[in-house]
Amino acid sequence: MPHTQVRSAETSGVGQIGSSQRRPDAALKVSGQFAYSSDLWMDGMVWATTLRSPHAAARIVAIDTSLALAVPGVRAVLTHEDVPGAKTYGMKVSDQPVLAIDEVRYQGESVALVAADDPEVARQAAKLIRVEYEVLQPVTDPERALEDERPVHQDSNLVRHVKIRRGDMSQARDEAEVVVTGDYEMGMQDQAFLGPESGLAVPTEDGGVELYVSSQWLHKDLEQVAPCLGLEPDRVRLTLAGVGGAFGGKEDLSVHVHACMLALRLGRPVKMVYNRQESFFGHVHRHPARMRFEHGARRDGRLVYVKARLLLDGGAYTSTSPVVIANASYFAAGAYEVPVAEIDGIAVYTNNPPCGAMRGFGAVQSCYGVESNMDRLATALGMDPVELRRLNAMTTGTVLPTGQEVDGPAPVAELLQSLEELPMPPAVDLEADIRALPGGVSNTTHGEGLVRGVGYAVGVKAIGYSGGVDDISTARIRLTVSGGAPVVSVHTAAAECGQGVTTVQAQIVSTELGVSRVVILPADTTIGDAGSASASRMTWMSSGAVQRACRFVAAEILGRAAERVGIPASALTLAEDGVVNAASGEAVVTIAELVDDVIEREAEFHHRKTETIDPETGQGDAHIAFAFAAHRAVVDVDTELGLVRVVELATAQDVGKAMNPIAVEGQIEGGSVQGLGLALMEEILVDSGGLVRNPSFTDYLIPTILDVPSMPIRLFEFPHPDSPYGLNGVGEPPTLSSTPAILNALRDATGLDLPRAPVRPDDIALAGVRTETPRQEGMKK
Repeated sequence: MPHTQVRSAETSGVGQIGSSQRRPDAALKVSGQFAYSSDLWMDGMVWATTLRSPHAAARIVAIDTSLALAVPGVRAVLTHEDVPGAKTYGMKVSDQPVLAIDEVRYQGESVALVAADDPEVARQAAKLIRVEYEVLQPVTDPERALEDERPVHQDSNLVRHVKIRRGDMSQARDEAEVVVTGDYEMGMQDQAFLGPESGLAVPTEDGGVELYVSSQWLHKDLEQVAPCLGLEPDRVRLTLAGVGGAFGGKEDLSVHVHACMLALRLGRPVKMVYNRQESFFGHVHRHPARMRFEHGARRDGRLVYVKARLLLDGGAYTSTSPVVIANASYFAAGAYEVPVAEIDGIAVYTNNPPCGAMRGFGAVQSCYGVESNMDRLATALGMDPVELRRLNAMTTGTVLPTGQEVDGPAPVAELLQSLEELPMPPAVDLEADIRALPGGVSNTTHGEGLVRGVGYAVGVKAIGYSGGVDDISTARIRLTVSGGAPVVSVHTAAAECGQGVTTVQAQIVSTELGVSRVVILPADTTIGDAGSASASRMTWMSSGAVQRACRFVAAEILGRAAERVGIPASALTLAEDGVVNAASGEAVVTIAELVDDVIEREAEFHHRKTETIDPETGQGDAHIAFAFAAHRAVVDVDTELGLVRVVELATAQDVGKAMNPIAVEGQIEGGSVQGLGLALMEEILVDSGGLVRNPSFTDYLIPTILDVPSMPIRLFEFPHPDSPYGLNGVGEPPTLSSTPAILNALRDATGLDLPRAPVRPDDIALAGVRTETPRQEGMKK
């Protein structure tokens, strides 16, 4: 077994659901003792690295590995000819080569592998591999990719066109008294997780392989890895190693097949760890978007129709682009009652870096567009932006553009009202700490051109898998007695990516069985599928499976207790490691007295069935549930220098049931800050030749603690009727509305259109400001 392998996490005295619980890995992570996948070590292992393409588009004429093989300490050099099974893989379409075969389609595509006794030897040897390329003109403009550019793949550059049609658009346009149209763009955002891609592959005696890897979805990984290795799935075992963040970027394969190929070839453990620059090339990113929104309304503010066109750049391979563009299109009308909709969502191939899953999964892009245009509409109507949103707010019973009725809670108006009622942050004192000014400690702002702006936005997103996918999660609960006290072990394949699902599992055991000593076993593929840590679904689905398995165990315990004490099982309940008479509250027998062997039960949990949408109309009941979040942003802007400080970013969100309130608040804070980064600084810059200009944290900027504003949070708990305990997904919604709230605040402060996120200083400083007096609230001299 590898050293510093992820161990079972045992909790002692864990509370029940609804109580704030500290995570078992918290102290280890803060102190630097937590074992991430990059920390794995095994005697006799070798190190591997990847040779990547320097070109965005080129044919491979020849590969010469002889010089690399001659380097002392090099154990193997592999190319596509050495792939033992299927040559390609993919989340939705198997179109991405394990190693480039005859063509590279983006800068950074994997071309060859090197394994050596030392990581530096491997890196230097990789530089000696000679690849002869015939460079091609890359396809980099997504609009032109649909028109006259050569196909990146065989036939067409179209990945998917999603069409949603509801109501009579011609009639709606006649009825609309005020119409506004806006064009909006969003740049390519990186997940910027702190733990880079890494894994350790270990060959097994039966000719198979074990892989310890940082991942979001072990079973989907297995589904792709095994065919590429030419092995049956039962000879490939994946175990979740410590994950240093993911946010969608670890759904697709990275080191998986490469490390396993080398381990099988050498008969030795192989470790792969990407450095930060390689990580930028080694995972998908958020799709950049170009969008046009048209809103028609009556003069009283009632929406009549929305017409939207969304164009997403999927980059060189399919990944999850077909589903991302669908999700973006589903919610292009926003969290509003809109009787008529015409939505076209288009995803295309280019020779830009591949794009796929990232927190919000397409809904981030469309939320930015629709919320920006709602502020434009409010201006045209002369209405308060919050009042316009409240007037058109979605409610339970609202029919979506896809024809589906919202049958769960939809408290959009309540969220907006709660934010509006929050007191505004205090005025900034221009003589106070320079960290309170735009520009922060650089002290470049002195307040001469300082103005304040306020912006609102609300977002809606589906929770869980949609469009007819049978979502599933499996859990196994094992009850034993150790040292005279009951101990419960929980085994699932749920990926703990930092969101705290292991803590919630322990809380469910405490709630259902009354047992406080809980062991969370490492997630692996020896247990049934748990699905992906994505779509804000993991707590919902994993909780359902753990709850169901616990109730099977509880039924066995209560049955044994009934036989022993002569009271019907229906009159008994579990609490504090024992069985209690429900009528009297008296403890009648301990669990330890009832369990002299092992009680083990396994359960599957499925959500309700959904439908695929009609390809021509987009109609269908595609979703199981919806989650809502709203933000109010308060910004201070130096209009002369273009510097921005977000003073406050307040959130109101319906979470259904706060299973672990402190963790819920952490998810909301993290999602909001990620949205702040997208609004003001985060963008992978790709030039016209398809080359990435900033693959490092030196040039790809993410918010630091000095950029994080005051973040008041208001949690609403409207129980969802279909979920365990009434909970709802919480991880993605705050990422939707935080970005447009900040942009709307910037527009309020400056009077500029600011059609593109992120906003750069020169977008403000070089554009000039409106001639009328900008909002000066909150300024104090």
